[in-house]
Formats: sequence, structure tokens, C-alpha cells
Amino acid sequence: MTAPRPTSQLVLDLFAGTEPQLREALEVRESVFIREQGIDPDIEIDEFDAICWHALAYLDGEPVGTARLIMEDRFTARIGRVAVLAEARGSGVGKALMRLVEDYARREGITRLVLDAQVQVIPFYEHLAYTAEGEVFLDAGILHRRMTRML
Repeated sequence: MTAPRPTSQLVLDLFAGTEPQLREALEVRESVFIREQGIDPDIEIDEFDAICWHALAYLDGEPVGTARLIMEDRFTARIGRVAVLAEARGSGVGKALMRLVEDYARREGITRLVLDAQVQVIPFYEHLAYTAEGEVFLDAGILHRRMTRML
């Protein structure tokens, strides 16, 4: 008889860009976007990091995923910089992060969410009720497409 596998514990945090957790979120983004995908660090870290809301996912106490939420106007917010470390992909971390920022946006009266999805992850966002719009475009050397969701 084999021993049962321990269950991983997922903990989510939502914080302003001025909080100390920002360092951990930026480390996740650095791993995914800069080291894994080759995005230029000068465009990955930007002026919005200090003024937006960030979500951070911890799996068994380690930061493994992040996303950010920028309020564009009274009813629209932009989700961006969604990143999950390779070893945590497929575990529900990305979905949990998205639900966290969506719930926060809903509480703030936001009715429309916008994001620019890398083409290869469009199906992930479609499963979360986002709809692709417009043409595919190049951003940071990677093909993207605009997606929206009404809350």
C-alpha cells in the first residue's frame, strides 16, 4: 500500500504595488518572462508596478504565480503580467489568480476586464469566459491578442 500524496496548499495574496511582497511577484515574472521567454527586463518592469494591485500565489509557502490589475477608468480594468512558474503550471494556480483579481475588480465596481493574451494561452483565458477580439499583434516579440470579459 502506498502512502497518500500530501496535498499542496495554495495561498493567495492581493496587495498594492508599494508592499514588500512586490519583490516576490517580480521574481516570478523575472523567471517566466525574462529568463524563460527572453523578454527585455527594461520593458518587463514598468511604472505601473508601483501604482497597481498585484496578486501573488504561494504553493506550499513558495511564490509560484502572479498577476496585476490596473484600473483604466471607472468601469474598466486591465489584467496583465500573469505568470506561473513552469513547475506549477496545470495545478490551478493561474485560474486561482484570475479569480482573485476578478473578484477584487467586481467589488470595486469594475464591469469590464481587458487583457492582452499570448496566443498560445488564449484557450486558458477562453475557459475563464474571456473573448478574443481584433487581430493578433506583436508585443515584446511575442504574438498576442486582446481579450475581454464582462463581469
